[in-house]
Amino acid sequence: MMQGAAFGWFGIVRLGLVQTALGAVVVLTTSVLNRLMVVEFALPAILSGLLVGLYYAMQMLRPRMGHGSDVGGRRTPWIIGGMATLCLGAVLAAIATGMMDGPLLPALALAIPAFLLVGAGVSAAGTALLVLLAARVAPARKAAAASIVWIMMIAGFVVTTAVAGRTLDPYSAERLLAVTACVAVLAFLLALVAVVGLEGHARPTIDPRRQPDGAFRAAFAEVWAEPEARHFTLFVFVAMLAYSAQDLVLEPFAGSVFGMTLGQTTQLASIQHGGVLAGMVLLAAIGRFTQGRLSALRSWIQLGCAAAASVLLLLSVVGMVATAVSLQLLYAALGLANGIFAAAAIAAMMQLAARGTPGRDGVRMGMFGAAQAVAFGLGGLAGTILLDVGRLISGGVLGGYATVFLVDAGLFLAAAIMAQRIGLVGEQGVHRLPAAGPTPRVG
Repeated sequence: MMQGAAFGWFGIVRLGLVQTALGAVVVLTTSVLNRLMVVEFALPAILSGLLVGLYYAMQMLRPRMGHGSDVGGRRTPWIIGGMATLCLGAVLAAIATGMMDGPLLPALALAIPAFLLVGAGVSAAGTALLVLLAARVAPARKAAAASIVWIMMIAGFVVTTAVAGRTLDPYSAERLLAVTACVAVLAFLLALVAVVGLEGHARPTIDPRRQPDGAFRAAFAEVWAEPEARHFTLFVFVAMLAYSAQDLVLEPFAGSVFGMTLGQTTQLASIQHGGVLAGMVLLAAIGRFTQGRLSALRSWIQLGCAAAASVLLLLSVVGMVATAVSLQLLYAALGLANGIFAAAAIAAMMQLAARGTPGRDGVRMGMFGAAQAVAFGLGGLAGTILLDVGRLISGGVLGGYATVFLVDAGLFLAAAIMAQRIGLVGEQGVHRLPAAGPTPRVG
């Protein structure tokens, strides 16, 4: 059963504002600072890649942090503490980046702990936020809630990059620090105002006085032993690996194969992201009629994955036959499919976080989040490796991109097949909370 009253739309939007704040700070550290290292300072791309890799690696701590919020019973302190850690890490990362036009070792000595703090902050705040959303949103609203909070996170990306782009020119280390500090302070205040008083009083789901040594290891083993949670974790990994493998190759593909300019490929990326937003909005609207049923979410996940695989198969041959107009349509279609699949998967994640052994919602959500983070960290790298291998084997650029798109399509098809068993795995032999009508009980 729900702890406390279910959130209405206003409560969902308030949590969405926290996601907006998270997105605003994260995009500075993973995008803007990355560009400065590679372009302005002409440092090896692998350096920024390794620093961003630390950010993803720290998200392996999500299950542990989710367990901590389970024991304490309240998610708000983890959200606020996580945002504070994230903002501190972002400011330190900006200072370290500004130092990189001088001796590199002192800059790296500061950048490494800074990116570790960014990863830890996102893990704490993001996991607790999703658990709170899963526990306090009625099942019929979960599809719409998932879309709303992710759309608001993307809005944080868009607003921050637009504002930072105007204020960072002409570049200086002092200007970079000032912009980052302003964004960090405003993001923290926004999250604080959005979340304070929202959760209310909550009882610990686990009595902390009864927690033996190694309690987290036991809790994690318990959740991993649940067939449903384990299967969904593996599904998230495969699906998000497919989702992220395309990120670093779509714009270069348009430039290398079609000879598009930087501005034109950026417009294509905008079209694709617009498709993602459209897919999420569509899923939110449809969620009103499906009442958030897991069976309906499962079907939308499969549809999104199958549609993405189809577009990628077309992209694998498009270099020989397509025009720029058809390329725009394909990018829009790929974004739409990705948006539908991602929003439906997040809504299903919110449903499944509460299904299983009671009091383990945070561990379960943390496990799902860690799988997503690891997949994102590996996906971009895997896509670029496949591109280089495909070029070597085929002896041409087209063959390299075709290799990436074909493998990525295969991953999406594998995810679609795995999605067929979401919510159906472990019907026997695993403790399940009783159902309330056609949807699982949340508690």
